[in-house]
Parts: sequence; structure tokens; C-alpha cells
Amino acid sequence: MQRQQLLYTGKAKSVYETENPDYLIMHFRDDTSAFNGERIEQLDRKGKVNNRFNAFIMQKLAEAGIETHFEQQLSEDEVLVKRLKMVPVECVVRNYAAGSIVRRLGLTEGQALNPPTFELFYKDDGLGDPLVNESLSISLGWATQTQLDEMKKLTYQVNDVLSNMFDKAGLMLVDFKLEFGVFKDRIVLGDEFSPDGCRVWDKETKKKLDKDRFRQGLGDVVEGYEEVAKRLGVPLD
Repeated sequence: MQRQQLLYTGKAKSVYETENPDYLIMHFRDDTSAFNGERIEQLDRKGKVNNRFNAFIMQKLAEAGIETHFEQQLSEDEVLVKRLKMVPVECVVRNYAAGSIVRRLGLTEGQALNPPTFELFYKDDGLGDPLVNESLSISLGWATQTQLDEMKKLTYQVNDVLSNMFDKAGLMLVDFKLEFGVFKDRIVLGDEFSPDGCRVWDKETKKKLDKDRFRQGLGDVVEGYEEVAKRLGVPLD
């Protein structure tokens, strides 16, 4: 399939229509942003690395019986995906305390959360992606209870699959966000899974290998992403 009209430009991806109304082309750019788009830079190779990382993870999830929007990788930085009607809430699982939950609750970074926590955040950069709950999501028409139940179930399934995979690679999957949408009346995993949307630490040293390297000015951002990819067996060449 070929790119048609530009449909949407996000902080790090552009989405194009195709000749088939059920499918879109997602282009991973080298843009990197933090703090809801307040800081943006271009990092060489990032689009290519995230595209291949995402394709690898989506294929692993499909093998585990989790339906995703991923269809096929088209090029180094493009992928063909199902066209979903996105649910405007992010599902966040935390296996360890980091980021906003540390600030909100005064927790110690790296503190194990057992069982893992599940949170919902409303997708709105202007509002700072605020924490919401199921009741608000239903009352405001963002999702039905049935859809939220399915999203929560699938999010925990993703966590089970990936936590085990990362652990075997000597990595801690600290937390991650997922987005879901509706495709022909089914809840389907959408957007992407890459170090842009999760926290990953080395299990022994606790070295951060994710987007926090950019947020916190640690440097070697793409190199961190590539290290995670290589440990998991993601083909980058």
C-alpha cells in the first residue's frame, strides 16, 4: 500500500491514509519530545530503531494471542496498521515506582509494586494527561465498562508476556503505557510499544535505557534504545 493524505501528525509519528479505508501507514520520525511537547529534538536513527522495536514487540504479542493493529513493516521507518477508533485514555502498568507516581505519593524510585498497579490517564497534552478513573471515562463517553474491562485485561496480559521477556534479557520493565482502539467492534492494541513509552532499567546496575535518558539529560538516548533492542533480539540491521 502507498501513502495517501496525511491524517495526523503526533509528537514522534505521522499517520497517513492508504487506498484501503481500513488501514493506515504510520511513519516513525526522529523527533523526540518531553514534558508534553515542551522540549523537542531530533535524534538520528530513532525513528528506525523505534519502528523495528515496535514491530518485534507487536509480533511477540500477536504470538501470545493479543490482537494488535500491526499488519506489517513496510520500510525502515514505516509500518502498515489497522485503522482504529482510538479510546482517548492511556492504560499504564507499573511494576516498580518511577516517574509521576513517585512525585504523587512520595514513593522511593525503584520500589517494587506487587501486584503491579493499573492506572488510566486522559490523553490531552494541554491538560498534562491527567489521571482519571473508570467512572469518569464512562460518564464522559470515552469508553464503556465492557471496553475498559477488556483494556485492563489485555494490559495485564501484555505485562505478563513482556515482563518475562525483558527479565530473561537482564532488564527490568519498570512501567509502560498502552493505547487501545476499536476495530470492527473489537478492542485492539494500537499506537506503539517502544522505549519512548516505557521505562526499562538494567537489572543489575539500574541504568536507565529509555526515554528518561532524554527527559533527565543523561545523553546516549538512541544508544540506550539500541541496547534494549539488542538484548531482546530485535533485528536492527
